[in-house]
Amino acid sequence: MKVKSTKDILDKLEIKALNKMQHEALKAIANSKDVLLLSPTGTGKTLAFLLPLLNFIDDSLEEVQVLILVPSRELAQQIEQVIRQMGTGLKVNAVYGGRSGYEDKKDLKHTPAILIGTPGRVSDLLRKERFSTHYIKTLILDEFDKSLEIGFENEMEDIIYELPNLERHILTSATQGIELPDFLGLNNLKILDFSDSKIDKLQLRGLNYTNEDIDDLLIAFLSYMGNKPGIIFCNFKNTIQDISNLLYENNIDHGCFYGDMEQIDRERTLVKFRNGTLNIIIATDLAARGLDIPELAYIMHYQMPHREEEFIHRNGRTARMNAEGTAYIMYNSNNKRDYLSDDIIDVKIKELKSSKPLTSTDSLKATLIIGGGRRNKISKGDIAGFVSKIGGLDFKEIGMIELSSECSYVAVPRSKVDSLICNLNNKKLKTKKVRVSCLE
Repeated sequence: MKVKSTKDILDKLEIKALNKMQHEALKAIANSKDVLLLSPTGTGKTLAFLLPLLNFIDDSLEEVQVLILVPSRELAQQIEQVIRQMGTGLKVNAVYGGRSGYEDKKDLKHTPAILIGTPGRVSDLLRKERFSTHYIKTLILDEFDKSLEIGFENEMEDIIYELPNLERHILTSATQGIELPDFLGLNNLKILDFSDSKIDKLQLRGLNYTNEDIDDLLIAFLSYMGNKPGIIFCNFKNTIQDISNLLYENNIDHGCFYGDMEQIDRERTLVKFRNGTLNIIIATDLAARGLDIPELAYIMHYQMPHREEEFIHRNGRTARMNAEGTAYIMYNSNNKRDYLSDDIIDVKIKELKSSKPLTSTDSLKATLIIGGGRRNKISKGDIAGFVSKIGGLDFKEIGMIELSSECSYVAVPRSKVDSLICNLNNKKLKTKKVRVSCLE
């Protein structure tokens, strides 16, 4: 296989240069069989372990050669998307709970070189003998500590037992402190510890609600932030629902993201957040890592996490790479955690309350969902042409386009949604008529 150069891939991804951690990871993975990479969320670990993989894959061999295990479906989807964006030409598929067995069977009929999946789904596919493990020589455990924490240890052990020709392990995490299980079979482990790397442009600010109504303070804060993109973190889904009701009462658009939501609803929340239809997500720690989302202006700890590790993961969602960002912390004298520094600067409440009310229900963008995707051999260019030529929308007004297996999403001006649906619905996109509607 002619391996694409790192420069070609970075150019395609529009990345100017690798950071120090990524350079060290490339060198270590190329020269060591077992590598543990510790680095904060948002520093580019995914690219750090994906780039060296190209040297380990034979593109003439139609078998799974690299297996990547991840704790969540969103992380599986993110890694799959990054590999596709790299433009390597390698077949890649992601498998996870919430997909039908038929979808997995169909995707694996033409065997991918790289298979990404959650331990539960991969273990299930192995029991059904959906793919061979004979040629898998590289195993990546991304955010391995999270997989162990949420109870995938038995599945991970079963999977590794089924990999007879494994040659190298690559493990990643944003934090230290978890014991490595014996079943991993690690030898001469090379540890790259960037876990103390500071996110230089991250600011921490406090919102002390000791003498304030917390609901009023939250609305004042969101008005102060305007339409900047951010995530409000909570510890419990019931709290998320309470905040969601509060925002609806104040006509503030937002999305929710937590474990018990239907997969499709979680995916669509992220689609709308990425393309700017939504600027606010209320989430549990499920959104603290492993999500493909844009640069955030801020995150808020509406409820402080119990462990410092989750505090770090949450903060890693903003000030990523070279961007600036702020983590706001809601606290009072009763809930301030031991790990929180005493020198955090509080935001002036009067300044917040002087902001104009935020009513974002008239968002400038909306998301169209189109009933055709990658499985129909539809590309982003096809979607852009369809919306422009048949829908009558100027190319400059077409926002982010995303493709899934069965459908596509495109951001458009909200003021033109009705006319676009009228022009596009039941019209031919390539060879098939498609349904077009607004994603609410």
